[in-house]
Amino acid sequence: MFDTIKEDIHTVFSNDPAAKSTIEVILCYPGLHAIWFHKIAHWFWMKNHRLIGRYISHINRFLTGIEIHPGATIGRRFFIDHGMGVVIGETTIVGDDVLLYKGVVLGGTSLESKKRHPTIGNNVVVGTNAIVLGDIEIGDNCKIGAGSVVTKPAPEGSTIVGIPGRTLESIKKQSKHKHDLEHGKIPDPITEILNTLIKRQEELEEIVYHENRSEEDRKIMYKELKELSQENQSEKE
Repeated sequence: MFDTIKEDIHTVFSNDPAAKSTIEVILCYPGLHAIWFHKIAHWFWMKNHRLIGRYISHINRFLTGIEIHPGATIGRRFFIDHGMGVVIGETTIVGDDVLLYKGVVLGGTSLESKKRHPTIGNNVVVGTNAIVLGDIEIGDNCKIGAGSVVTKPAPEGSTIVGIPGRTLESIKKQSKHKHDLEHGKIPDPITEILNTLIKRQEELEEIVYHENRSEEDRKIMYKELKELSQENQSEKE
């Protein structure tokens, strides 16, 4: 038990540069408190003391602003940064070394009593206010951008952004226990598509413009471009 507590405290230091001391982490980190409350609630839940487990999770939500169903399965070195508004459903499975930010929802999409919440792989980062819904699997080393709504599975090492979430090709795999926190560098597929369309439109407008020029104007333009090219070449030399 004490080894687990030490590991949880060390996880906070690994994921939050604002942490200054052990006593500060123990007293002032609701994400850590929520994990400890959940471990107690989950123990009672697995021993079939369902009401006690639910009541402890209710107290957990009241004190920390984080709601974790006692039936959820949480891996090691799990960290919730800030945490207010985080919701984790009953049949959720979370792997090791997972990082969640404020407002994340791991929710269900079915009223049937079955596996209806997501399975989150190891070393996954879920950005602020992101929502992952349904019995889907998010592979190891994935990154989910802030505000995304994910309803489909994501392969290992991918990045998911947007509403609905779009899976992008992985740029690089994260090293073990290390998280890339540069969410502002996550690519936006919609913006990339729009930029491509705008560039193509400008090229077509340029072609149409030159097609409507007279032969004499084209000769003058060609001469000017040739002179400009020669000047640039001279400057480089």
